[in-house]
Amino acid sequence: MSQGNKKKSWKQLLYRDRFLLMMIIPVVIYYLVFCYLPMTGIVMAFNQYQVGSGFAGVYTSKWVGFKWFKQFFGSIYLGRLVRNTFLLQFYSLIFGFPIPILFAIAVTQVRSKRARKAIQVSTYLPYFISTVVVCGMINNFLSPSGGIINQLLNKIGIESINFMNLPQWFRPIYVISGSWQSFGFNSIIFVAAIMGISPDLYEAMDVDGANRRQVIWHLVLPSIRPTIILLLIMSLGTMMSVGFEKVYLLYNTAVYETADVIQTYVYRQGIQSSNYSYATAVGLFNSVINFVIVFVANKISRKVTDTAIW
Repeated sequence: MSQGNKKKSWKQLLYRDRFLLMMIIPVVIYYLVFCYLPMTGIVMAFNQYQVGSGFAGVYTSKWVGFKWFKQFFGSIYLGRLVRNTFLLQFYSLIFGFPIPILFAIAVTQVRSKRARKAIQVSTYLPYFISTVVVCGMINNFLSPSGGIINQLLNKIGIESINFMNLPQWFRPIYVISGSWQSFGFNSIIFVAAIMGISPDLYEAMDVDGANRRQVIWHLVLPSIRPTIILLLIMSLGTMMSVGFEKVYLLYNTAVYETADVIQTYVYRQGIQSSNYSYATAVGLFNSVINFVIVFVANKISRKVTDTAIW
């Protein structure tokens, strides 16, 4: 095939898929504007940016090297921030990741299509509730004066508990509410993977006399294992990235011991204290840790299971 024909074929492919390409343009613009262009500001982590110097000051400010990183590593808050960030996401992964898988398996075993759709829709809805609304619901339900949880406790003879001001309750509240809000939506991929299993395999299991438990263990789980591994690797890539909005809306100074995370610390240093260079350095440190975790997890997965993202 000549070079001219190759170029013509390339243009024909673009014309054929023009509507699909137009649909992806907003996504590309979003990631360019909010994910890639801001990366140019990483240089702020290595210089002395002065508030008021404008955009040009990001690149013309005095170079200070690793000063801000050393300051963060020597901070008395380092241990608390890393521990809280890791534990919140770790507990969310341990308790939140298996639930969508189990739910997807359970809902695909429901024989009535109408009942299955009703269950799925009802569990998808919480995901689309605003984080602000969810946090408001949590505060109302757990209020020491009039909250439904404390009302139930009072009825069984237990005094009201001020959940939102007790450090030991923050992590359970964060993890449980997060799992409730997202498990239905997160199960969509697993449901799709299960529905993609060939009916012939189910028939073969029936012929062999397998019961439902054996079908799930020897057919369903092995069939969706690549999907589970890929999503687990992607989840590990956010091990040090806790949702800022939810933590910020739920925490207060009384629960900093277990609630203060790297993202909220960056907010206080950058937005409230106007220490932009220091906040950028802390954020960059967090991103590097996430990258290392997902890189190592991907490499281990490729060696152990032959399944990986790249």
